[in-house]
Amino acid sequence: MTREQITQLITSGESDRIERTVSISNTVKFSEAVCAFANDLPNHKQPGYLLIGVKDDGTLSGLKVTDELLKNLGALRSEGNILPPPVIHIEKYSYQEGEVAVVEVQPSFFPPVRYKGKVWVRIGPRKSVANEAEERILIERRQAGITTFDSCPLSGATLNDLDLELFKYQYLPKAVDDDTLNRDTRDISEKMASLRLFDTTVNSPTVAGILLLGKNPEFFLPGAYVQYVRFGGTGREANILREVKFSANLITMLNKLDGFVDNSLVEKKPVPVSVLREEQVLNYPYWALRELIMNAVMHRDYQSNMPIRLYQFDDRIEIMNAGGLYGNARPENFPNVNDYRNPVIAETMKVLGYVNRFSRGVSRVNEELQDNDNGKAIFNFDLMTVFEVTVKSSKEYLKITDPVTPQVTPQVAPQVTPQVTPQVDDLIKCIKLGESYSRDELQNILELKDRKNFRENYLTPALEQGLIEMTIPDKPNSRLQRYRLTKKGVKSRK
Repeated sequence: MTREQITQLITSGESDRIERTVSISNTVKFSEAVCAFANDLPNHKQPGYLLIGVKDDGTLSGLKVTDELLKNLGALRSEGNILPPPVIHIEKYSYQEGEVAVVEVQPSFFPPVRYKGKVWVRIGPRKSVANEAEERILIERRQAGITTFDSCPLSGATLNDLDLELFKYQYLPKAVDDDTLNRDTRDISEKMASLRLFDTTVNSPTVAGILLLGKNPEFFLPGAYVQYVRFGGTGREANILREVKFSANLITMLNKLDGFVDNSLVEKKPVPVSVLREEQVLNYPYWALRELIMNAVMHRDYQSNMPIRLYQFDDRIEIMNAGGLYGNARPENFPNVNDYRNPVIAETMKVLGYVNRFSRGVSRVNEELQDNDNGKAIFNFDLMTVFEVTVKSSKEYLKITDPVTPQVTPQVAPQVTPQVTPQVDDLIKCIKLGESYSRDELQNILELKDRKNFRENYLTPALEQGLIEMTIPDKPNSRLQRYRLTKKGVKSRK
């Protein structure tokens, strides 16, 4: 470093890359500082500096730097108390007011660095022993430089734990072109190894292989599922209306999640814009919600036992996954800079068509949310070991579903509200809050065999009166069609 740069460091304000001290013999303090700079928890990717002979206010103490002091500082690297050994450079600078010993510490390529077994980090201008979450961040950073968890073989797993038919007929044709497949005479384990789904050196599937093709991924990775909860209010203290667990290999689970977003999370309400015309108002745009959920699956930390949490409230949806921003991604450059905790998983999801890996996903998400009057997605970077995003429900949708909010609608002829018949009353009473039912299930509960009678006297009147609704309103005749209570239907039961 130049003399001018050192002078600037001496006089600059507090920083997590600078430590000043007037002590010349406190080697414990020196070692802790070097260890913390080497760990570079904030991921500055720049050196840290220990300035000996400088007071906290930036003035010099009048120190005379001796050869013995320089020798003791050099021993910090070689005495074996800081492991792995840090890369340091030591210089002496002379000023009128005194001399300064400068220890420049490079960020380690192999964190976490420990001093006598403890991982020291700097948070702002103060240093402390890393907690478990901070140490995990450093471990992940080391793994990112060497190999990633999803590419590692999974101890105890074998080829028998994989659905090979799923690989041969659903994934492989999408991942490899036809000409290559026709010429490929390797056995199935070698084909999988070429896609980083199997490790032939230990004869075990990789983590990505189990996640993508496993018969029971949760057996090996207990947190590898998505937990959906629908709360009947705006806080977690509200009643739970519905809970769904998505647990399967990614090929199966992603397909189910995709359908769930379209058929259960995204809701449409008709709004009259004239006497003869209506427009559909969405609570959430399908693609934006789907993209955020897929990102949670792709970027989560699969070493954690915490599932992906998909929590829906009356006014918002919260998505939380284990693992904060990874590698080069930081709050100040998100979402323009991306990095992959699970590059193999990311590649498989691209092959399956669920992500594009062009780093445009979040930008497009916000565009769609704003177009739908949801406002931008809210990302929480303060949780460190988890990543959370909140999406608020469309303001227009909340207006038409909130009975307190007066609605301005076009003038139409007054209508007489039809009375709820005993048949319709029986139907809505058999539908549990937060649950949906197929037509056959409802007929069985009501013990009705005549489909025409059920349609004309139960189902159709309940739909027309807005007491129940279809889960797939755009496809009324879909074989997957189900029915659930509306808010009006819930109130009519009270």
